[in-house]
Amino acid sequence: MDFAIARRNMVESQLRTNKVTDEDLLSAMRELPRELFVPAQNRSLAYIDEDIPVINSRFMMEPMVLARLFQTLQVQQQDSVLVVGSGSGYSAAVASKLAASVFALENDATLLSQANQILTDMAIDNVVVVEGALSEGYASQAPYNVILVDGAVETLPQTLLDQLAEGGRLAAVVIDEEGIGRAMLYWKQRGIISHRPLFDANVKLLPGFEKKKGFVF
Repeated sequence: MDFAIARRNMVESQLRTNKVTDEDLLSAMRELPRELFVPAQNRSLAYIDEDIPVINSRFMMEPMVLARLFQTLQVQQQDSVLVVGSGSGYSAAVASKLAASVFALENDATLLSQANQILTDMAIDNVVVVEGALSEGYASQAPYNVILVDGAVETLPQTLLDQLAEGGRLAAVVIDEEGIGRAMLYWKQRGIISHRPLFDANVKLLPGFEKKKGFVF
């Protein structure tokens, strides 16, 4: 399989045709070998427009949704970015091409090891892979200009919103009570968090962000 052609087709057919116009972002996703972040047995699927299974009920977000979230976040060269649930590191690698520093938060030991190895092999030196509970964020390096939740959530912890800098932005796909996922943008201005819906998105749930079930008689 010619991954370079598949990568170019992904950009032209999946991203540009779905309102992704940021040239820096398109360039990053055109250059990064997404197949290296996918398990060997699934590399032929690396550029399909669906979530890809990685390990232990974890998935890589489909390229179009990831790109539109990044575009909405308007990542700047001087920004500090936190990627929550970074998996094998692809979304953090994309962020590394756009921002000054990236913290890739992961709680799965296998994915932590994979991300560290891949990013090291690619000589990406502005990403730090860190271990911790995803719903707690990574407070020791907060505040962040940008937070990306790399997977869907049923509930968004206040802890993550509290780690936004003034003017900071957070993007996540939030699943409502009807099971519909919507990409949401949150931002902090004058200490107040506001939010708005962006677009519908069918993204796999990130473990640890389930809504608590109420007691029913």
